[in-house]
Amino acid sequence: MTTLFDPLALGPITLPNRLIMAPMTRSRADDEGVPTDIVATYYAQRASAGLIISEATYVSPGAKGYSRIPGLHSAAQVAGWRKVTDAVHAKGGRIFAQLFHMGRVAVPQLLPEGVQPVAPSAIAINGKNYTDFGPIDYVTPRALELEEIPGIVAEFGAAARNAVAAGFDGVELHAASGYLVHQFLDASINSRTDAYGGSVANRVRFALEVLDAIIGAVGASRTGIKISPRIKFNDVADPDAEEVYPHLARELNARGIAYLHGALQGAYDVHAAIRPVFKGLYFAGAGLDQAKGAAMLAEGSADAVVYGKLFISNPDLPQRFADGAPLAADDPKTHYAKGPEGYTDYPAA
Repeated sequence: MTTLFDPLALGPITLPNRLIMAPMTRSRADDEGVPTDIVATYYAQRASAGLIISEATYVSPGAKGYSRIPGLHSAAQVAGWRKVTDAVHAKGGRIFAQLFHMGRVAVPQLLPEGVQPVAPSAIAINGKNYTDFGPIDYVTPRALELEEIPGIVAEFGAAARNAVAAGFDGVELHAASGYLVHQFLDASINSRTDAYGGSVANRVRFALEVLDAIIGAVGASRTGIKISPRIKFNDVADPDAEEVYPHLARELNARGIAYLHGALQGAYDVHAAIRPVFKGLYFAGAGLDQAKGAAMLAEGSADAVVYGKLFISNPDLPQRFADGAPLAADDPKTHYAKGPEGYTDYPAA
């Protein structure tokens, strides 16, 4: 029977346990998207995770959309991330970079020269983006022109190459949470009538082209992807998730990627729907505790379990699980704050 503490072969690397640290935005980069020194401390403190997946990292200046999040398109950003990966590796850890483009979730105030954000279609999000200069209404994005799409795909490939240069062990494509790749998948957001809209195969096309660019940069065995069908976030609806995500999983099978990371955060049971379809390693995440994660591994519903907030306040989470030690609670008020409070000041047991 598989347990949380069994090793797992992930492409060319071996994970010492099956507790995966989820990608979580923590907003401790500088205004140029360079991870600050405390970012290295934070990730190194959590190096006992079987695998760390970094916070979402933007692939180009036009892909940014939140305050103080990191990028992977400049030499300074690569150098900043190298400090992080070196610190994690020095503690015996393993770390993948999660790459994303925010698409319509961005606001002009955080984009170069205040340009309009882009998306598959000119459909706005309801609500506000919370920035360092206050809450800002979302704007109607500009629909990407057909000839622009290869350039966006190429930005992901370039960022993946930068991830290798920065010392990451692999790359996860963020195709979840209503950001650009997810926007193409969701028929309520993507109303295109060209090769990237309409049919399921057309709406999946962009995700696969981006994934292929990443595979070309780092290799399939070092490439993962995250999905979160019908997540209650960023006006996601995924009206035909039952068709889109099994189709995507079958396409992923043909590519032999390292893993598929599914987050169950909505009305669609991604674990039950995708695990039987996807033939590679499946990482299950979102809202799981030790008992639920252990049960999923024991019954074969997942190959590894992804934990988010528990890793924020319990940097030594694998050891605490193994020892049955009490778990510390996280402080939501400091999730996106500046400085070390609620970031690097949670002690090990």
